[in-house]
Amino acid sequence: MNDSYTNFLREISLTNDWVLLMPEIILALFAFAILGVDLFLKSSKKAWQGKYLIPVVVFAYVLVLGLLFLFENNFYIGNVSHFGGLIEQTDSNQFMRSFFVLASLIVTLISGQFLSQKQLPKAEYLHLILLSCSGFMLLVQCSHFISLFVCLELVTVAFYVLVAFQRTKVLSLEAGLKYLTLGGLSSALLLFGIVLLYGISGNPEMIGFINDGFQFQALQTFINLNADNLIVRLGALFVLAGISFKIGLVPFQIWVPDVYQGAPTPTTSFLAVASKAAGVFLLIQLIQGPFFALDAFLIPILSVLCVLTILFGNISATGQTNIKRLIGLSGISHAGYLLLGVIASYTVPGAVYAVLFYLSVYLLSSFLVFASLTYMENEEDALLETKNYQGLYKQNPLMGIASLIGIASLAGVPPLGGFVAKVLLFLVAYQAGLYSLLVVAIIGVVISIYYYFSWIRSIVFISDEGRLDTGNSIILSTPQKCLLIILMVAISMAGLFPGLLNYFVQ
Repeated sequence: MNDSYTNFLREISLTNDWVLLMPEIILALFAFAILGVDLFLKSSKKAWQGKYLIPVVVFAYVLVLGLLFLFENNFYIGNVSHFGGLIEQTDSNQFMRSFFVLASLIVTLISGQFLSQKQLPKAEYLHLILLSCSGFMLLVQCSHFISLFVCLELVTVAFYVLVAFQRTKVLSLEAGLKYLTLGGLSSALLLFGIVLLYGISGNPEMIGFINDGFQFQALQTFINLNADNLIVRLGALFVLAGISFKIGLVPFQIWVPDVYQGAPTPTTSFLAVASKAAGVFLLIQLIQGPFFALDAFLIPILSVLCVLTILFGNISATGQTNIKRLIGLSGISHAGYLLLGVIASYTVPGAVYAVLFYLSVYLLSSFLVFASLTYMENEEDALLETKNYQGLYKQNPLMGIASLIGIASLAGVPPLGGFVAKVLLFLVAYQAGLYSLLVVAIIGVVISIYYYFSWIRSIVFISDEGRLDTGNSIILSTPQKCLLIILMVAISMAGLFPGLLNYFVQ
């Protein structure tokens, strides 16, 4: 018994290749390094944070991005299980690793002014962003439910703190409490589903029972033989419900408006982009992997969720004037569009790339909008409304144009990247024969034009009801101007030359 167990551990150890995870390890080391320096540095010397901290963190992200692009073969061995089956790398999750690094880099850049203005500790905040990024990168490579749950909880716990980071603000504390409560519920649902699948797959009375019901590949083989089993279906349903909380699908979206409004603006942007992207990618991995044989059971359920999510998000946003709540509700509708692509991936292999393309454009568009929101320097950013944007274009043309391009891309206005992304998603939905869902999605886009263009109208025109109120005149630093210009150019290039972005996606 001891010899067999020793051999088993030896075989697992042979699959441990730590070099493959070097990008994640580097980010984690940087996270603990900046926290350690801040902890042991004397208070009189902590002025270094304002001058050097963000450049150091930006260097870490640029370093990792460079490693992933220039030395990809050193950190990627595709379609082979690593670490005893806990990790499996594919072309898609390699793209997502770069996606999360880029998202974290942009969050870091837009958080500098916000943290200084609100007098919040920078080292702790950036430490959590670094750890979250590392967790996201590991999460999309998981091929085992144990590693998936651990990585997901690493990210979730970090977000518990990030959402409630403004401890002196009631709305931030309220948002943190709601996210903690509902996040715990989603984790419980996910864990319950995992336990059901593990228990039923290890039952010797079942056909093709397995010893490790946590491993995706083994579980897929088992579910292929027992797709009609009630417990298998319940387990899959609870797992998908737990992930749906992270994405904000109806009816698991109740936390989104309050959390988006109360959380610090950089946190809201990170939550809106990275958390949604990770959840959608996990859905694709599960649907294309262990849950593939459950298509007849899951497609009708996911289709209903898709319809409800698109309609609820868009209809609710039409009467909303608070900016961050408006972004949250519109983000729910975008989750519905992404779910449309996830459903299409059952029958159209290219749907995965359409989803990744949409996520990439959504990243650029959302961060452009959030960057503009952060740079407005409004003391109560949680209370900012569309009327406060009136005359922004005349007061600061660059900020006005950036906001216009970001909002227009989210709305799907041609020839911006958001338009091409929606067309690609609708095209794969048509190829998959999802005609009724496609009609609902088009209706959702039409409804979204109302609230997006009312926001755009406020930016361009000034009415008698209100004018731009940001305290002082908006003055952008050179790095802030560069970030806005880069994001605007990237969104325009994605629309005019989508093949460039599609090259990186595929």
